[in-house]
Amino acid sequence: MGFFLLPDFALMSYASAIEPLRAANLLAGRPVYKILNYSATGGNVLSSTGTMVPTTPLAQAPTSLHSLFVCAGGHPSQWQAPGMLPGLRKLARWGVRMGGISSGAYVLAAAGLLGQRQFTIHWEHAPALIEAFPDLEPKRARFVIDGDRITCGGGVAPLDMMHAMIAQHLGSDFATRVSDWFLHTQVGTSTGSQRASLAERYNVHHPGLLRVLEKMETTIEDPKSREEMARFARLSTRQLDRLFDQHLGKSFLETYRQVRLDHANRLLTQSALTISEIAFATGFSNSSHFSRSYKATYGVTPSMARGD
Repeated sequence: MGFFLLPDFALMSYASAIEPLRAANLLAGRPVYKILNYSATGGNVLSSTGTMVPTTPLAQAPTSLHSLFVCAGGHPSQWQAPGMLPGLRKLARWGVRMGGISSGAYVLAAAGLLGQRQFTIHWEHAPALIEAFPDLEPKRARFVIDGDRITCGGGVAPLDMMHAMIAQHLGSDFATRVSDWFLHTQVGTSTGSQRASLAERYNVHHPGLLRVLEKMETTIEDPKSREEMARFARLSTRQLDRLFDQHLGKSFLETYRQVRLDHANRLLTQSALTISEIAFATGFSNSSHFSRSYKATYGVTPSMARGD
């Protein structure tokens, strides 16, 4: 079981993936799984917390490798290592099962390994992937197993993914013993949500307001007017205004703008899109308008946020 580590990979996601394999070996009383760590060039790779993990060059991966999981963190689009993508494609041609953890699916997509496949990615990285690869659509799921492609949203979700994989290999009873080892008594399903519901995130339970908030998150590039949203929720504009003020303490426009700016902020830090492209992708009329709105909210310009 190989793990390809990119600089700043998410340590929790990585640990949640390898620890069930270690526990399976202990409980089985024999080395069922062997964990191998790789990187583009070998050597120590720095995790998100500063922990260093020693790795072997990917070019030295054996043909007997069963699976390889790409573990990436917050900036997968900015990491380009010589031979990385060709190396991943070569392993896939060998029949190695390819996986992505956290934002690892972005790297698999860049290698051309997710075409015609179902997959998922951490919700925070989904916008950058969709903008970079418009023909791909990640599923909103904790993990997805599609033949020889296995992807996971990261965080603690690899515990759920490894439970499913171990159950396939060694049976559900043994997988339950492994999960119990980590007090993982509520094993999530593959289709489980990655995020809290809108009601939980906004602390809102009014059905009309929830409909509007959901619509806001799905119409970022083409924002709808206050009147359109009111009709969509079967409310008057006055009722809509009152609901936003009563439940959120913000106006309709303020809330919508914040949803779009949060999306823009993720694209700024995780994608290679230009500022003008990000402005267009988040429904702003031009880059100047976007920059003014962004600075008013975050205190810095988009260029400063990106470190340009």
